[in-house]
Amino acid sequence: MSLAHTIEELSQRIEQALPESLKQTKNEMDKTIRQAVMNAFQKMELVTRDEFDIQTQVLARTRAKLEALEQRVAALESSKSAT
Repeated sequence: MSLAHTIEELSQRIEQALPESLKQTKNEMDKTIRQAVMNAFQKMELVTRDEFDIQTQVLARTRAKLEALEQRVAALESSKSAT
């Protein structure tokens, strides 16, 4: 579920909970609610699922490279101490 879809769904739920008299100013309320929700999400520093998945892949590649480098260093250290 995308962030935009989540915001839209939340906005609709809030709108449905409002009394009929307030629904007359729907466009203004929609804009205000969306902005408030976006601000709240920005303050929480949330990322999208795609961004999270990409960073997870980057981290996995980085860990693999680190492990390979650690093995090389260990091999070099053992060969140096053997001489």
